[in-house]
Order: sequence, then C-alpha cells, then structure tokens
Amino acid sequence: MYLNLIKIFLPTAIAFFLGLLLTPIATHFFYKYKMWKKYSRNIDVTAPDFSKIHNEKEELKTPRVGGIIIWLAVLFTTLIFYLVSVLFPSEGSYGINFLSRNQTLIPLFTLLVGSLIGLWDDFVQIYGTGKFARDDQSWRKWKAIIVTFVSLLIGIWFFYKLGMISFHIPFTGEMYLGILIIPFFIIVALATFSGGVIDGIDGLSGGVFASIFAAYSAIAYANNQIDIAAFSAVVTGAILAFLWFNIPPARFYMGETGIMGLTITLATLAFLTDSVLILPIVALPLVITSLSVIFQMLSKKFRNGKRIFRVAPIHHHFEAIGWPSYKVTMRFWVLSVVFAIIGIILAVISR
Repeated sequence: MYLNLIKIFLPTAIAFFLGLLLTPIATHFFYKYKMWKKYSRNIDVTAPDFSKIHNEKEELKTPRVGGIIIWLAVLFTTLIFYLVSVLFPSEGSYGINFLSRNQTLIPLFTLLVGSLIGLWDDFVQIYGTGKFARDDQSWRKWKAIIVTFVSLLIGIWFFYKLGMISFHIPFTGEMYLGILIIPFFIIVALATFSGGVIDGIDGLSGGVFASIFAAYSAIAYANNQIDIAAFSAVVTGAILAFLWFNIPPARFYMGETGIMGLTITLATLAFLTDSVLILPIVALPLVITSLSVIFQMLSKKFRNGKRIFRVAPIHHHFEAIGWPSYKVTMRFWVLSVVFAIIGIILAVISR
C-alpha cells in the first residue's frame, strides 16, 4: 500500500516541479517567436456583449501554446521513472515505474499524439494565413475529423488488443457492445473534445482539468489500477504547474496543444477505468460549457436569431452579466472539485 502511494505522489510532485522548471525556458521561446494568434475572435463575433468583455490586445500578445508545458512535464516524468527502473533495476525502482503496456501506454500515446496535433493547429493560427488561421467553421470541422480519426485508432486498439467489448452502467451491470465499442468511444471522445471551449478565461481550464484528472486518479486507485492512478496524478501535477503561470494575468494560454491532448486522454482514461458514464459527472463543467454553445447555436438557428445566453460559452455569459472573470473562474473551480468528489463516490459505490 505504501509503495503504491509513493508510486502515485512522488511522480506527481516531480511532474509539478519539472513543469515549473520548464516554464522559463518555454516562455522565452513563446515570446521570442511570437506564438500568439494573428487574428482576434472579435473579428467574427457580432454580439456586442462579447466585445465588452473581450480583451483583444491581451489575446493578440499572449502565447497560446502553454499546453506544451503540460505534456512535456508528463513525458519527462514518465521517462525518468522508466529509465530509473531500467538503469537501476531493483524492487523499489520497478515498483515506482508506472509505464505499463496494459494500463498507461495508450493514455501516454493519446496525450502525445493529441497534443502534437493540437500544436500543429496552434501553429496554423499563429503562423498561417487565410480562413484556417482565423479558426473558421470549416477548419473546426477538419479538427473534428482529425479527432475522429485518432479516436478510431484508439477504439480499434481497445477492441482488438485489449478485448474491450462492454462498459459499466452504475448500479446495474455491464452493457455489451462488441465491436460497437469503437464508434461509442469516438462519440465520447468528440463530446469530451467539444468541452475544450472552456479554455476562455485565465486559469479556468487549468483548474477544471486538474480536478478532473485528480478524480480519475482516485477512481483508478479504487479499481486497483495503480499505474493509471499514477499517470492521471502526474497529468494533474503537470496541469498545476501550468496553472501556476496561467492565473491572471496569464503568461500564456493552454491552446489546442493542451486541450486536444487532455480531452482525448480523458476519454481514454474513462474507458480504461470502466467509468465512462461517470465522466459527465466528473467533468460536469466541460459538459455545461459544451451544451451552452450547442443550445446557443440551436436557439439562434430555430428562434430567428434569438439567444439563450448573452455570450456563449456560458463562462462568458457570466462575464457579460457583470461577474468579474476571477469570480467566474473560482466558482467553476469549486463546482469542478465538488462534482469530481461526487463522481469518485459514485464510481466506488456503484460497482
């Protein structure tokens, strides 16, 4: 038991401090190569409330690739503990190595591939020209296609390599899908990715994602999936290092290199811990944020342009009605922690 706790908390602390150490180096390059958007979202947004709350000057002078710090800290921490177990073989070094084929190889792969694709997307918006650089609707459709393709590969691995054919329904039992587990994973991954629009206020996405990944670390630990618990905790530590510099005024934004990797990885962890139906509870802030955008679009389309919210996503609505951005952020953090705890409890007692 004690070794398992060390296996979880020691890499987490190292990931946090590695992230802090990486940040000055990364920040130097972010600003040296001007890694911020060329075009403001204000160009394509007509809602007057958005113009009031949107700081265009800040957006166009703040790097948007801060998510690099998260996945680099996770990668380096994973490699450190793996290499220690290889170069200094012992019961202790083996015991704290959390890189395993059946538990953490796929989440690590997902995080890195998703993050690199997201980094490419960020570079398109930083150095590109034309409508793709403005992140228009056609480019967003392409991003959805890319996420679908990556999710397809992961779903195929789940089915053919891990033999995953069902998912757990809390308090009920298993729902067997067979090969349909593949499209089901794709749907969940796309839904989780859509929650990435929460990256809109300084500190908001970092605090929310930290709570969610910490919750999945606890869920994995309760399932005796210690390697997944350690990996999820390491991601939490890396996010906290990012958050240290992302609180107002943000030194950088998470960007797609953070959002894409984290959201697809989150969906992967939900399936590996067999708690996919708990995910909407643990990640309720992401769900609410995504639904607010969907409802706003549907309302404008079918109600002659009428809006439900002053601005979507919903965190901007709260800003538009007069809440300071820090109040929105803190309250989302509180909600995230509360529903993460509820999700952990349900995951444990519903078996």
